[in-house]
Amino acid sequence: MADDGPRMRFDLKLISSWIKPGSTVLGLGCGNGDLMVHLKEEKQVKASGIEIKESRVAACIDQGLSVIQGDINEEVRDYPDNAFDYAVLSQTLQQVYAPDDLIRSMLRIARKGIVSFPNFSHWRVRMQLLGTGHVPKTGELPYEWYNTPNIRVLSLKDFQGFARKVGFEILKEAAVRTCENGTRGRLVNFMPNLFATYGIFMIGQKTQKQEK
Repeated sequence: MADDGPRMRFDLKLISSWIKPGSTVLGLGCGNGDLMVHLKEEKQVKASGIEIKESRVAACIDQGLSVIQGDINEEVRDYPDNAFDYAVLSQTLQQVYAPDDLIRSMLRIARKGIVSFPNFSHWRVRMQLLGTGHVPKTGELPYEWYNTPNIRVLSLKDFQGFARKVGFEILKEAAVRTCENGTRGRLVNFMPNLFATYGIFMIGQKTQKQEK
């Protein structure tokens, strides 16, 4: 995977490598727009986003992005079927009240979805809970129980089971371990549910075949 610059997170670099040049992309919970800007500049992607926080929306607009301020669960309803090639939900799934509804909406408005989330089954999380009896805090899950925006905690295995239950297909997946504030990382192939800090999945409707 090419080095896409020091400021972008490693998981976003990996997501970028999965997106074809010249495609259309909607970023759900797009944050400050780092991925969208990169895709526009490096892959000539037509990118837009939805973000609820006003300061982040302003940051996106300052970078020339087309962004809507609002709740992703509501705003996606306004898009027609197959409006995009990709819908990206990066490190936001764990903050969604109805993840199955949002996944279905993603796969209605986009040909493929890309989802990433922190792995609650990482060994450090397990050891903290076992050893201290307190809700774990890590670089990927840095909040106290009373102020965390994360209302869902899931593992890589949980998401794979979720795919079977909800009825979508996992087209591509990667387990990664990050460091240096998430700007660097590597793929985890050995016992990923134990050693990966994040999971990244490309998903599609059941009828789609595995993307090579």
